[in-house]
Amino acid sequence: MKLPNIKILDEKDKLLREKSKEVTFPLSSEDKQLIQDALTYLEMSQIEEYNQKYNLRAGMGLAFPQLGSLKRIFVIVNEYDEGKFEKYVVINPKIISMSEEKIFVGEGEGCLSVNRETEGIVPRHARITVEAYDENGDLYTFRAREELSVAFQHEIDHLDGILFIDKIDKQNPFKDRQTMREI
Repeated sequence: MKLPNIKILDEKDKLLREKSKEVTFPLSSEDKQLIQDALTYLEMSQIEEYNQKYNLRAGMGLAFPQLGSLKRIFVIVNEYDEGKFEKYVVINPKIISMSEEKIFVGEGEGCLSVNRETEGIVPRHARITVEAYDENGDLYTFRAREELSVAFQHEIDHLDGILFIDKIDKQNPFKDRQTMREI
């Protein structure tokens, strides 16, 4: 595998605080290429051989704003078994339902745009149903649970100019921990 030449913006970049625009179809060849590059980058970041060779931080998702493009597109690569990956291309997503149950990632959420240690919990819905388009412009509905639900919510936040660190209570980083389930 060849490491794609993509630049991931740092949290200090003001572009990450802007709201992304809806995408129209067909996608441009540049957008299709950026989708493929992001998918490849994420997969390589999760394979030990590559993340050590190229000094990559493991990542599960990338939103277009992180790559300098204010479009409502993100990709997720989920390693569901050793060396086996599910890949999601999500365009113009809308959350159409969510569970009342809240969860948080025990070791804390991370982000390829936030290059520092953070402490605190990010409340997320345990299950969400998302309606979105794939890269061909076909509408689909997807129900995400647990880690995938967290990843989808995290990336949708990016499309709205929100970083996970914004959701951590500054005065009490572990606020309401007892009302949520740790994953």
